Amino acid sequence: MFKTTIFPRFSDTDALGHINNTAFAIWFEEARLPIFKIFHPTLEVKSWPLIIARIEIDLLAQTYWGKDVEIRTYVEKVGNSSCHLRHEAWQEGNRVAKGLAILIHFDYKTNHSKPIDDGIRQVLLSHQKTSVAEV
Repeated sequence: MFKTTIFPRFSDTDALGHINNTAFAIWFEEARLPIFKIFHPTLEVKSWPLIIARIEIDLLAQTYWGKDVEIRTYVEKVGNSSCHLRHEAWQEGNRVAKGLAILIHFDYKTNHSKPIDDGIRQVLLSHQKTSVAEV
């Protein structure tokens, strides 16, 4: 599991005074940085080896500005060329959102997916959690 702490920006709030739903996609992307580094340690965009195939987000509770949000990221599944990640957002001990991101190991020159190397696979599997506990 990876943990990332986000301090919500004032601009992440909406007219109702809580964090806007669009912020979670950005926060979950930020929390994927350790996964990106497993695939591509330099983070050089000209040789980027990933593409996102799917994201989904469930909002579970209101989230507020002025209080840290901890994003927990788990590897759920590693396929031949895909990696399924689960995200959870926590604020003050409450799970406020959860999400899924499916990344594809991708070759932009051929415009096709490519198998995940065994070394990368082993590192990903060391961060695997088969299910995120429901709270």
